[in-house]
Amino acid sequence: MAGLVKYIKESFEELKNNVSWTPWPEAQKLTVIVAVFSIIFSLAIWGVDTVFSKAVKAYFEMIH
Repeated sequence: MAGLVKYIKESFEELKNNVSWTPWPEAQKLTVIVAVFSIIFSLAIWGVDTVFSKAVKAYFEMIH
């Protein structure tokens, strides 16, 4: 158990002192970019899915 506590303490120390973190304003800007891209990408996938769904439905209605 002591080894686990030591590991956790060393991990937090590593994160605090040796990791270079992105500045907060840049992180916020990048978060907005990722969110906007995710929304655009999901709308594009929804559009393609809708078109294919209608095409498949029309095809099966045509051959039925």
